[in-house]
Formats: sequence, structure tokens, C-alpha cells
Amino acid sequence: MLNVGGVMFWRKRDKEKDRFYLLPGMGGRSLRRKRKIFLMYALLAGVFVSVLVAVTLYLINLR
Repeated sequence: MLNVGGVMFWRKRDKEKDRFYLLPGMGGRSLRRKRKIFLMYALLAGVFVSVLVAVTLYLINLR
């Protein structure tokens, strides 16, 4: 049996369950802008943490 997303593959998905409604500012251009900003901050945080770990390992290795 193949179970994908909690639904057996031979059953149809309940489209009403997956339906959602967007308020102004939740979709389209503004959603893309929010996701782009979120991605930018996530990448910056990842670079910051990796630099912090690299510096920590370098300082530990000096001893």
C-alpha cells in the first residue's frame, strides 16, 4: 500500500479540505515579496551560523 500525505493512492483527495481563502496581502505579489524577504533572512542566518561555527572550530583547533 502506498500512503502519500495520509491518503491512500486509490482514493481521491478531498478538495474541500485543501481549500483556503486569501485575504488582501496574502497572495500574489505581496506573498512573493514576503517569501523573498524570508528567504534572504534565512540565507543570512545560515551564513552567520556557519561563520560562527567555523570561527569556533578554528579557535578550538589553535590550542
